[in-house]
Amino acid sequence: MSLDTVVEDIRDDARARAEELREEAEARAEEIISEAEADADDIVAEAEREAEQEIEQEREQRLSSAKLEAKQARLEARREALQEIHESVEQAVADIDGEEREELTRALLDAAATEFAGAETVHVYGRADDADLLEDILTDYESFELAGETECLGGVVVEAEGSRVRVNNTFDSVLEEVWEENLREISDELFEER
Repeated sequence: MSLDTVVEDIRDDARARAEELREEAEARAEEIISEAEADADDIVAEAEREAEQEIEQEREQRLSSAKLEAKQARLEARREALQEIHESVEQAVADIDGEEREELTRALLDAAATEFAGAETVHVYGRADDADLLEDILTDYESFELAGETECLGGVVVEAEGSRVRVNNTFDSVLEEVWEENLREISDELFEER
């Protein structure tokens, strides 16, 4: 074998080996590219899923927030409506006059008087505008005297001298008691869902 033949055989082997390495490299490169594309598709798909989830969460949060805000607005409107009704009822009670006012005042004073049986001096307080009415009514009660004014819609506040007992039988206290006892029913009637 000549040197040229040996060299040529080595070259042929080298070329063949180079071709094999190139083919392997191309195959590996295609495999890497394919894997990278698959990974990229997975990454894009995952990013889209996450974006969809975030959008859905944001939508649900905004919807929940809007529902809460609407509920608060409804509750505030109801509270305001109930407050207006309460104020109009207070005004109607304050406007009671004549025989009806006298009857109600007497009934409240009678109820309070039972707490002060045997007391030497009983002080009665009432609305400034009712002073004449109270003076007239108190003539029927021994040891009861008008002692001054109290801020109220009508009725009486009664206390005995030297006693720790004080009875608040004002129109206000009766109204508040009735209002509190019937508030749920009033609200249900006014704001019945239809």
